[in-house]
Formats: sequence, structure tokens, C-alpha cells
Amino acid sequence: MPNGYLLQRRRRWRTVSLCTVAAALAGGTALMLWAWPDGEVRNQVAAGPYGHGRGLSQHGAYNQARDGWSAERILAHYYPGAELGAIGPTNVRVRLMAQDDSTLDVRSDSGFFVAGRRVVAGQAAHLTATPTGADVVVTSGCDGEVLWTGSTDDPWVYPVAAGPDRPAAEHLTLCGGSAYRGALGVALEGASARTVNDVDVDDYLKGVVPAEMVPAWADHGGAEALRAQAVAARSYALAEQRYPYAQTCDTTDCQMYPGTGKEDARTSEAVRASTGQVLLRDGRILRSEYSAAPDGGSAIDIRTLEVGPTPAELAPAPLPAEVPPTEGPDGEGLGPELVDAVEVVLDLIDLMAAPPAAAGPDALPTNPVRQPTPGGTMAPSTASTPTPPPVTTTGSGGDTSAPGAAASAPEGGVVASDPAPRATVVDVPGPTVAGESVPLGYGSGE
Repeated sequence: MPNGYLLQRRRRWRTVSLCTVAAALAGGTALMLWAWPDGEVRNQVAAGPYGHGRGLSQHGAYNQARDGWSAERILAHYYPGAELGAIGPTNVRVRLMAQDDSTLDVRSDSGFFVAGRRVVAGQAAHLTATPTGADVVVTSGCDGEVLWTGSTDDPWVYPVAAGPDRPAAEHLTLCGGSAYRGALGVALEGASARTVNDVDVDDYLKGVVPAEMVPAWADHGGAEALRAQAVAARSYALAEQRYPYAQTCDTTDCQMYPGTGKEDARTSEAVRASTGQVLLRDGRILRSEYSAAPDGGSAIDIRTLEVGPTPAELAPAPLPAEVPPTEGPDGEGLGPELVDAVEVVLDLIDLMAAPPAAAGPDALPTNPVRQPTPGGTMAPSTASTPTPPPVTTTGSGGDTSAPGAAASAPEGGVVASDPAPRATVVDVPGPTVAGESVPLGYGSGE
């Protein structure tokens, strides 16, 4: 491989107090002030106009949960005729609206990868979107001396380790701003710069649910309301397709998503307890609107709601990728001799795992080679998730480039959409059956 960069290897991972409300109608959205048990007052916003009463009412769901209703019964009440379906692991891309027309300035306590290089803790990367990718500057701290400059056709910053539910030290943090799970990237919408968070959908919901509902409700009999909220929010996000480079956004125009800043163990548990569950209409994911209607709201005709893809049309979550560099901005990393030696070993491993050649009639018998299970070593689709970074570096020997795995960028987008492979359908908690859907009214007692 050019310049001794290690082969990018992939391994599989397993998915594995009441409130006081002050409404302020402005621009069709609602601002609510939640009084938390610790006395802190926090802004809270609902998806859609305050009090529109369309779909799940957060207050109504809370009262129903306290009366002993399950999440399934709550959802069946607000979305009559919808079914509960199952999805496999998948990612969602979120436009970070406050970052519009800005560079992406990012750091991490554990370091990260960008442009095929590892950036260590204490350093930051600054990405400026270009028509072909991004220009990259690495600095000491967020505003220190310049350590490295270059360009790449893969405009993404990757955490040091891929996969969902990673520790806080590995999250990517905007300089002077919020922290995010998953990868961060840049795109152009016309001539305007956009910042995008590509993140596992349940990691995304860990930020959304506590921003939309009060986590402390779980301590007062409202845990099932939080779980119903998680299902509605998951469905809403996955049914969206607002931009060529992102499905949804992080404001009240979509769903509130402040990154990791409001994550709470109680709402994270609600997300985990509902993993893989989505609302369906005619087999397609329902864009399930909800609100904070204080009167409890009312059921919605689901035919008036938009729908998105089928569960099978969702692109599967990517397999984790490691991209060890030969040299970091500070000169650290593996030497070329060691890198080449490791490449040889990895190539030998690949040869040993290869299927045997077709045997002729006189060939000696060979020992069978067990092949990987379907999908076990397949590279992920680039339809909705970033791919391992290509390499463009500047060193003492001049510019050297290695072709990356990133797909070509569509007009205004980050990565072109290949035909999305079928997502794996998994068993999920509750009445959901893998590969099937069930009526929400089942077992509800209504």
C-alpha cells in the first residue's frame, strides 16, 4: 500500500418532579421551562408547534404512564393504526445549524483521525469545506501554532474508536462548543458551509430524549413515557430526508439535539429499552410528530403524516475501522519498516483465510477452510455513513496521496448515495418480532 500505511482493517461490533410550563409561541415552535428537582430551569422544545396536539403529547404520555400504561399502549393511543416494526443498527446524519457558514473546529481528549492522520490529545483540527472535500489545518490546542496543513477528499473527522456507546473521553468536541458522539464532517450547500454529525441512531437519541422530555419523570412513574418518546423520536428522525447531505437537523425545526450535553442515565435507559423499535405505516417508517400539549393531546390520523423508507431500505451501521497512521502531526507513529512488516503479516493472514482454489480431478484433497459468515468481513455501505479516510499528507518528500474509500460527493453533499443494502432486522424488546411488524393495539387493553 502506498507510503506504508496499514491496511484499513474492520472488525464487527455488536449492537449491542412535575414540570411548570411557560409557553411562548414564536415561529411555530414552543419554548417550555421545565423545573427540575435540583431547581435548575432548562429550556425544552417539542417537535412541531406547541399545543398542536398532533400525535403523542408528552404530558399526556407521562400521565398515562403513571396510570400504568405501557409504552406500546401509549403509542397505540396517539398513533391508531400504526404498527411497531424492527430495524437493525443504522446511523443518522444531523445538520448542526449553529455551525452554518463556519469552519469545523474540533478536538478530543483521546485524539481522532482526519485526512488519514491521527491527531493526538491537546491538538485540534480545523476543516473548511471545498467542492472536492476539505482543507485541513492541525493546531496545538484550538488556537495555537499550526502543526500541519493539507487537503482531503474525505471531509470527516473520526473518533479514535468507532462504534456506538463510546466513553465521553472519545467524543468529538467543537472548540468552544458541544461534544458529539460519532463522526463530524463538512459539506457545501451551494456556496455555504454546513457541519454534519454522522452518528448511531441510538447515540443520537441519547441526546434527543432528555432535550425533549424530563428525565426525572422516570423517578415518578413515567419511565414508559420516556420509552414511548424514544420510539417516536427514532421514527421521526429516520423518516426524514431534508437535505442531500443530512437527514435531519438539531433544532426545533426537527428535534432538539444538543449533542451529549443533556444526556442522562434515565433517558439513556429508555433508549436502550426501545432499541430497534420504530412506528410503521404500510411498512414504511412513520414521521411521528409529537408535542407538549398540556391538555393531553389527542390521537392523530396517521394518514396525515409523512412516511420514510422501509426498515430494509435503511443503510446498516458501519463496521468499526481502525486507521493507524505512519506519522502524526507531531512526528509520532509507526516507522515505515514496522508498518511494512505488519502489512506483510496481514497479507499472509488474508492468504491463509482465502478459499481454496478449485481442485481438478487428480488434485490431492485439501483441508476445508471455514469461510466468514455473511457480512462478517464486508466493508460497510457508503450510502449513509462515512468511510475510512483517504490520505493526503505533506512531508519532507512532498505531497503523497493514497486513494481513499470515500465515495464521490454529490452536488451539495458529502458522500454519494450508492444503492443502500438491506439492513439486518433484529429482535427487540416488547412485542416486536424480527422481520415483522405488530399492531400497536395488541395487548393494550383498549
